[in-house]
Amino acid sequence: MTDESRLHYLEQLAELYPTISRASTEIINLQSILYLPKGTEHFLSDIHGEHRAFSHVLRNGSGAVRKKIDDVFGHTLSTADKMSLATLIYYPQKKMELVKKEEEDIENWYKISLYRLIEVCKTVSSKYTRSKVRKMLPEDYAYVIEELITEKQEVLNKEAYYEAIVNTIVELGQTENFIIALAELIQSLVIDHLHILGDVYDRGPSPDKIMERLEKYHSFDIQWGNHDIVWMGAAAGQLACIATVVRNCIRYGNLPLLEEGYGINMLPLATFAMDAYRDDLCERFVIKDATEEERSQKETQMNRKMHKAIAILRFKLEGQLVQKYPEFGMENRCLLHRINYQDKTVEIDGKTYPMLDTCFPTIDPEHPYELTKEETEVMQRLLSSFTHCEKLQRHVRLMLKKGSMYRIYNGNLLYHGCVPMNEDGSFVKMKIFGKEYAGRELYDVLESYVRKAFFSMDKAERERGKDMMYYIWTSPDSPLYGRSKMATFERYFLADKKMHHESKNAYYRLLDKTETAERILKEFGLEGEWVHIINGHVPVERVAGESPVKCNGKLIQIDGGFSKTYRRRTGIAGYTLTYNSYGLTLSAHDPFDFSDRAVKDELDIISHQEAVEYRDKRILVGDTDYGKRMMIRIDELKELIQAYQSGEIAERDEQVRR
Repeated sequence: MTDESRLHYLEQLAELYPTISRASTEIINLQSILYLPKGTEHFLSDIHGEHRAFSHVLRNGSGAVRKKIDDVFGHTLSTADKMSLATLIYYPQKKMELVKKEEEDIENWYKISLYRLIEVCKTVSSKYTRSKVRKMLPEDYAYVIEELITEKQEVLNKEAYYEAIVNTIVELGQTENFIIALAELIQSLVIDHLHILGDVYDRGPSPDKIMERLEKYHSFDIQWGNHDIVWMGAAAGQLACIATVVRNCIRYGNLPLLEEGYGINMLPLATFAMDAYRDDLCERFVIKDATEEERSQKETQMNRKMHKAIAILRFKLEGQLVQKYPEFGMENRCLLHRINYQDKTVEIDGKTYPMLDTCFPTIDPEHPYELTKEETEVMQRLLSSFTHCEKLQRHVRLMLKKGSMYRIYNGNLLYHGCVPMNEDGSFVKMKIFGKEYAGRELYDVLESYVRKAFFSMDKAERERGKDMMYYIWTSPDSPLYGRSKMATFERYFLADKKMHHESKNAYYRLLDKTETAERILKEFGLEGEWVHIINGHVPVERVAGESPVKCNGKLIQIDGGFSKTYRRRTGIAGYTLTYNSYGLTLSAHDPFDFSDRAVKDELDIISHQEAVEYRDKRILVGDTDYGKRMMIRIDELKELIQAYQSGEIAERDEQVRR
């Protein structure tokens, strides 16, 4: 930095700290924060629309809330009382509604609960500065809560002081609102920052509710998953992405998400499908995870016809993209022109296979990838619905604001899928618009095109960005997919199960080698004893004895089956990870009943926890990325003070400061 630019920067800093006194006070404040314990980070992955499971794990902090209760009360409370208090913190409104029906002396229960919540709140707030806690306090009760959780040395009779406040809260009829405020504050303070390693969307019924919850969450980031990217592509107006999103929703019985959650009009598709496939039973197009008995025969037939109609549209639109961008090497996914419509066979990779279904009233064998006039109208109506849905656009903007392809945070590299590798451990090179990329550069260029799809002023680049999102969703070399193919066509139309198989990238076969993680970490600029990769996307099959901790502890996979679809394979209901001032702890959660019975019976997810890494020396804020930035600011402020003292910059009158 030149002397001129240095002086210009210090003058800008002086706008914030116009006197030696102000700069000195800030240095003292920052120095004190450096010695506080590191806040707890919470890692979740592959939520797949399971809002109720997500909400509960968020409320209990993967066991962090219960641990704080144990820390505060030890053996002074029974296990039953601790569970009751935990349930009150998780679901304060529901819990109080039940208690009011059963408790004879409700006023006494209110007081006892308030005292217990206050004690927990004192403990969970102790690792933060008063300023940070103050910012997180609910506006209506900020002053009162601050009085209750702050030690006041000047008060001689503390018990009487606090009792007077509590009694006043009860007398004014504000107890229930105050309990809710305290419970939500505890939830927020227990977890300092949330990381979501991709796939909020698809399979489960309520990703929209998850996004609504995240909109209000105090601190989080998202590493995009392939299912998130395809929804983002749909929101941007990419037709193949739109067809894929609609197909996925129909396939998993989630039409209410489109119609009620996002207000996407499905009538044009339904009308078209019932006409185009009126003589076709569409038996190959069943709805996954839903029994036919749950629907009327008429509804079942309509859903199957819609399912087939949008699947064929998806294959056509995918074929158009593959032909548009031959450099992406996905020509083997263009299969409609390889069908022999007379023999009812298809040629794949040089071999001919009989097809289970060849009723394709909308496919012209001479031009198989062209949409009919009616199909074009359906897609245009869907395009309008997706691009004009305010709620979806808002959620995708949040994805863009808080999300990225990967993130480096406090010595951990976070990403959803994989870093594509060859069998020898070298990084796969992917050609993108004439230039090859691999490793970190591949991640960076793909992210740049995702953002171009929404923000580029260049129309051609904007279109490339939209199309790129489809390839990120499904390409074998995509870091967010990482399989040889997406065998959707084969699963619908071929009986040969071998053709349904999707081979994983070599990355997954190399995870038993420590050098794999070390090579990736180095590629992303991380080296040292306390660095890790935290990874989602591929479910860890615990039931088969697979461990989520790989590469000698350097890599942790946390996709354990939030989605009910995967639980037969995983044997659990999801892995989560916490990283507090003592180290990393992995939690494997058992399947859980999220009905109101859980609140009534004071149940909690049974979680099997194990320490992945434990530090002998407690991790402080000064050891974190945030702490390192604070140290830089301290050095800058010291330099500013020197400039004041030397007369290089004059102190300013704070009253006239702009």
